[in-house]
Amino acid sequence: MTISFQSFGAAREVTGSKHLLGINGRQFLIDCGMFQGHRKATHERNKKLPFDPRQLNAVILSHGHFDHCGNMPSLIKGGYPSAIYATSATRDIANLIMMDSAHIMAKDYEWLQRKAPEKHAYEPIYDARDVLDTVNSFMTAGYHRAFPLPGDVQCTFLDAGHILGSSVVSLDLDDNRRIAFTGDLGRPGMPILRDPDPLPAVDYLICEGTYGDRLHDPIEDAKRQLGEVVRETAAKGGKIIIPSFAVGRTQELVYFFHLLKDEGQIPDLDIYVDSPMAVNATGIFRVHQECYDETTHRAFLEHHKNPFGFEGLHYISDVSESKLLNGRPDPCVIISSSGMCEAGRILHHLKNNITDVRNTILIVGFMAEGTLGRSLAERRKEVKIFGNPYPRRARVKILNTFSAHADYQDIRNQIAQMDLDRLRCVYLVHGEPEALIHLKDVLREAGVRKVEIVEQEQTYTLY
Repeated sequence: MTISFQSFGAAREVTGSKHLLGINGRQFLIDCGMFQGHRKATHERNKKLPFDPRQLNAVILSHGHFDHCGNMPSLIKGGYPSAIYATSATRDIANLIMMDSAHIMAKDYEWLQRKAPEKHAYEPIYDARDVLDTVNSFMTAGYHRAFPLPGDVQCTFLDAGHILGSSVVSLDLDDNRRIAFTGDLGRPGMPILRDPDPLPAVDYLICEGTYGDRLHDPIEDAKRQLGEVVRETAAKGGKIIIPSFAVGRTQELVYFFHLLKDEGQIPDLDIYVDSPMAVNATGIFRVHQECYDETTHRAFLEHHKNPFGFEGLHYISDVSESKLLNGRPDPCVIISSSGMCEAGRILHHLKNNITDVRNTILIVGFMAEGTLGRSLAERRKEVKIFGNPYPRRARVKILNTFSAHADYQDIRNQIAQMDLDRLRCVYLVHGEPEALIHLKDVLREAGVRKVEIVEQEQTYTLY
């Protein structure tokens, strides 16, 4: 049996996940995400897929984040003939993410042609019709239920505990070998969702390393730190601006704000979720209660309490309501997407609030290299928003408690509990070079006999 592995994204970087497995001449793609970075590089890398979709035998989607699902419609446009496999929650989240992406690309193109003709406007890579065709190609399966793929391969989704519907993808071959891909691995003890399932015994593991050189603050500190930021900023009369992923992170923030409000730990101020996608994502969260942990189940089913709704919380979809927020003189919290500050309404809120020393820009997630979010996280004195320079006078505060990614100790603990005698190699993807180098050392010290840092487009022969 001949098996090969290549990464066409998220190799020594954290965006654009595309991992191709070749098994006895058949091609299996795991994830097809969008690369995120500077506009020109982003368009060029995303427009042309580095493989022929028509030659793929199956596509598997680990979860619905943009950097994992965002370029799925290009597969369908390129002639991919078969199904996309995912959990039902991932299908629903991916539908939302991809449709939002199509909308943003169309609006950006229209705006640049009309308002800034001197700048190059890139045509959208796909449109809403392509997204609908993509969603129509999904076939869903629940956790722990094996289903067949071409070539006598059995696939099983395990709960990754990262976002709603996220999966570790486990592939069983007909010679009793097993390969698993972590997707994005979650953390134990996070609110709303169940903890990640234990990783299965495998021969080869393709593992993410986003936080391979960092440790998160304990999740128990999240509520306390969030309350401190709100109290300090409100006392100065400022606003708290939070760039947040619409799926997962926003719902966690709402959950903690709910607790802080109930306990009287923050002033009586308004909290706005200003993102149509986050509003819709929260609706999907309400539907997919099969992904909840016991605490959230009890809140919904036993106490009939909505963790995603409380007095003072406002969900905003209308553009005119969003614009009114920038004229508010009183303290408030504004949660808006995109999470890396590369598109969406967060750009307008940053533009209108970044020069005010009373305000706080609260960073609650990973910011990839080359994004506006990374510039903010690095506390640069000046940043560009909509192509124009703005002095940063607002305070930037980073909370490491909220990340939904496993840190290097979480990953070590998961892998150390696997059958290390069976585990031939761990291939590290989805991380910046320093993080992956550190994680490699950690795993070797934990007893993993071979660890490889995956290079872009390099072919690895597994056996």
